[in-house]
Amino acid sequence: MSALQTTDELFFTRTGLDARRAGDIVGEALGSADDGELYLEYAQSESLSWDDGCLKAANFDTMQGFGLRAVSGETTGYAHSGEISEAALGRAAGTVRSIQTGKGGSWAAAPVGTNRQLYAPDNPLGGPSFEDKVKLLAEIDAYARARDSRVKQVSASIAGSWQAVRIIRPDGHQAADLRPMVRLNIQIVAGDGTRMEIGNHGAGGRRGFEELILEANWKAQVDEALRQALVNLESVAAPAGEMPIVLGAGWPGVMLHEAVGHGLEGDFNRKKTSAFAGLMGQRVAARGVTIVDDGTLADRRGSLSIDDEGTPSRCTTLIEDGILVGYMQDRLNARLMGMAATGNGRRQSYAHSPMPRMTNTYMLAGDKDPAEIIASVKKGLYAVNFGGGQVDITNGKFVFAATEAYLIEDGKVTAPVKGATIIGNGPDALTRVSMIGNDLALDPGIGVCGKSGQGVPVGVGQPTLRLDGLTVGGTAG
Repeated sequence: MSALQTTDELFFTRTGLDARRAGDIVGEALGSADDGELYLEYAQSESLSWDDGCLKAANFDTMQGFGLRAVSGETTGYAHSGEISEAALGRAAGTVRSIQTGKGGSWAAAPVGTNRQLYAPDNPLGGPSFEDKVKLLAEIDAYARARDSRVKQVSASIAGSWQAVRIIRPDGHQAADLRPMVRLNIQIVAGDGTRMEIGNHGAGGRRGFEELILEANWKAQVDEALRQALVNLESVAAPAGEMPIVLGAGWPGVMLHEAVGHGLEGDFNRKKTSAFAGLMGQRVAARGVTIVDDGTLADRRGSLSIDDEGTPSRCTTLIEDGILVGYMQDRLNARLMGMAATGNGRRQSYAHSPMPRMTNTYMLAGDKDPAEIIASVKKGLYAVNFGGGQVDITNGKFVFAATEAYLIEDGKVTAPVKGATIIGNGPDALTRVSMIGNDLALDPGIGVCGKSGQGVPVGVGQPTLRLDGLTVGGTAG
């Protein structure tokens, strides 16, 4: 069954709302708007969490509703409801009419569809039973504790969701998507005497549970979380000062996402609040640095067949060989900036208006062997995992905490360190990239991005990188 057929059942047959009447209301409500749409959503989600040797929480939620948006110039009118009915849609229509100043009949052109589906439409919640999921969490706990006597606590969670969306524009154009998502997270606390340290690992993507819960796969995740915890048990205080930093491949791309990615979203540049505003066509990074946002990767956490405005996702080059060449755009900001929408209009749910957001953002590979990059550093830091961070979009300043990092001494990775923070400025840091590895990797499917109170799933990635002269905040005397 196609996405349009499935959403027919969810939004019209089941609720009693007439599809043709809904289209008429949207056309009438947005009659003098420059742009806008009706966004219909139905979602199911399930999560189970395990801690202290037992099941701690289990949740199953169903959500439905719509958001109606009218855009006139730079002004947006938005109304939403958890009730899908003609009456509720009529009330929303009355609300959004108040902001319209256009002449009507000249709506922005509808996006061109591709009939491309980047992930299976099946609902993953119809897979393993509740009992099987509880059994899996218990097996994870037992396996982790059997692996090493220093394991003191095991926390694990498994979650899945299925989202159906349908977008109806005032010109009658419609688009639909069925979006699965699964994720498995594991945290292990290891102790030696009075010292306790944590290791975390997870994986997921837009697919069903089948691959995720294969024994070899979940055991590999437990092994990785345990490895991190045991490495941190041996860590020494991190050094402080300015030094070369080597970032590992894959998840360390989260620093790129935060420090650079948000600054390349269209709204911040249109409003000139980004550190990259006004720099289109100029060199903003070292030669060899090419960064893309690619929503077209099959089964990836940040991928979308269509965005939340109905625009097909695409691979957008943002920085090419160090030159700023593109922004991530939703329809509103693209129209106001005279640019093309890039399939980056995203929203957390029907209760939120869309805005430019990242999908899978990563740096392309270079030509250096990772071992060569590490060997080039006399004294520095090798950071391979990150936790939280803070970024100021207006000036690009960032602070990131490394959850797994090592000293580099005379070209060799030596002692693990604890408490390292990396401090810098996003645009400046890009100019300090001196070596780019040939080992591009994407994260395992765990990213969540926050912006203006909205969270959406994303992907990050990069090859091994050497950056010269960044500041490390540490605790070593």
